Amino acid sequence: MTARVEIYTTDFCGYCSRAKALLASKGVTFEEYKAGANPEKKREMVERSNGGYTFPQVFINGRHVGGSDDIHDLDRHGRLDPLLAEAAA
Repeated sequence: MTARVEIYTTDFCGYCSRAKALLASKGVTFEEYKAGANPEKKREMVERSNGGYTFPQVFINGRHVGGSDDIHDLDRHGRLDPLLAEAAA
């Protein structure tokens, strides 16, 4: 998998843990931004996700793909692996 994956998280977040576990199970290296206690990072997350303020928020090659439920849904429908296989721009 060669895509650039970024995930905004907060501490003690089950959804964040679930999303990171899915990505890790696919052998994905991701950049994690702990935004829960960092107002600047949280503002950046909300802006990049067009208003997404819940945790986590996941980006693949700069494209917002949603939160934990969203990436699990993509995976269930066979659409996550192709996104992860795209080369980073």
